[in-house]
Amino acid sequence: MSAPLVQGYEVVIGFETHTQLATRSKIFSRAPTAFGAEPNTQACAVDLALPGTLPVMNREAVACAIRFGLAVGAHIAPRSVFARKNYFYPDLPKGYQISQYEIPVVQGGSVAFELAGAAHMVRLVRAHLEEDAGKSLHQDFHGMSGIDLNRAGTPLLEIVTEPDLRSSAEAVAYAKALHQLVTWIGICDGNMQEGSFRCDANVSVRRPGAPLGTRREIKNLNSFKFMQQAIDYEVRWQIERLQDGYAIEQATVLFDPDSGQTRAMRSKEDAADYRYFPDPDLPPLCIEAQWIEQLRAELPELPRAMVARFVADYGLPEYDAATLTQSPQMAAYFEAVVTAAGKALAKSASNWIMGEVSRRLNAEERDIAQAPVSAAQLAALLTRIGDQTVSNNAAKQVFDELWSNPVVTGSGSATESGHDTAVGTGDLARVDQVIAAKGLKQMNDSGALQAIAEQVLAANAKNVAEYRAGKEKAFNALVGQVMKASQGKADPAGVNALLKQLLGT
Repeated sequence: MSAPLVQGYEVVIGFETHTQLATRSKIFSRAPTAFGAEPNTQACAVDLALPGTLPVMNREAVACAIRFGLAVGAHIAPRSVFARKNYFYPDLPKGYQISQYEIPVVQGGSVAFELAGAAHMVRLVRAHLEEDAGKSLHQDFHGMSGIDLNRAGTPLLEIVTEPDLRSSAEAVAYAKALHQLVTWIGICDGNMQEGSFRCDANVSVRRPGAPLGTRREIKNLNSFKFMQQAIDYEVRWQIERLQDGYAIEQATVLFDPDSGQTRAMRSKEDAADYRYFPDPDLPPLCIEAQWIEQLRAELPELPRAMVARFVADYGLPEYDAATLTQSPQMAAYFEAVVTAAGKALAKSASNWIMGEVSRRLNAEERDIAQAPVSAAQLAALLTRIGDQTVSNNAAKQVFDELWSNPVVTGSGSATESGHDTAVGTGDLARVDQVIAAKGLKQMNDSGALQAIAEQVLAANAKNVAEYRAGKEKAFNALVGQVMKASQGKADPAGVNALLKQLLGT
């Protein structure tokens, strides 16, 4: 499949993603990594690079890197080396950054994603461990800048791709897939607003078949929306520049969301400018095969494997399976509902979780773990829909009551996600109580329903004639009248069948 062209040019994009690792302390010191502390209260002597201090490797940071490497099918280097990346910036206390250059800990691998129903795969060059720098603050300092070194020494895993992406849409889809993966395996909290997941996009354009063009790096993209806007603007800018007869100069640029434009920050350095050399304070990082296998055994089922299993085991469409596996918590909630309600109701469970549950969670900005309706209670509601105690439409009223007025049932707290393994009597009793209190029990008396249907047909001769003349809307109006006369207690599918029987169609 050929890459789409923009005004006759092919877009080429590579990514560098700085993933903040979910460790309690920094990569080379015991200073905490919690977000939001007062400036310079979480920087110790090692982070400040005071004389006489020495870095000590954080074992959990290495474990995070190994987990990622295993998840993307990469080679885990049994021996890797830390280097000093030399550059001057006010918030870099050492005057260099400890990183990995020639021999990174994670080598190769790939990240797969889907876009518009097509499968894509991005090759990874490497993922290496490094320390973060501090942060320069430029507001509220009376024309001066402040330096906050709380972030200095925070462990990062920098994930570098080959230039395999060919559009801003592909770039965003890749970034979302990577974000899902690192949060899924628990190595990063993924909070883009707090800087835990920061992407740099290397963007260039070229005529088809020509060598790679000169790239410009868009730094610190911490929003998927702004990511697409920034890349689209940069592509247009580079094409216009080339069409006007100018050359593209390698540079680092920033995206301004207010103007929707990128602007040059500095000329882009090459590796030689950083004067890399092995850090003399850190010995080579040696990883035993036994530790790698231990971490491999501890990895959770990965998203793409779970999608395939949901399709195979529960008969779900690919879209449903992909949506339900956006987070481990959502997937666990779904499986708990199906375990309690039975596999026959898997599609119904999927519809409700993607529909009513997600709608309420999004409106209230809650996570699935904070859902007031437990998995067992939702399973009980689906059970009552399945045995025709309540219609699907009426069940929405029951669900709203369960959500708005959570009550502890026999299977556990309703304020927790409640991944129970069976529909308990307490869950069914709670659902039945709401159905009875609201008078929502479905009408199952066929004689009474037929009497209502016959009365509706007799009172709506015009709609009957229009339906027989081929107007389908007239039939829908008749169904609506029967549902109204039954106070919404009739089964809509049963009403449809009964009316067609009475109408002789």
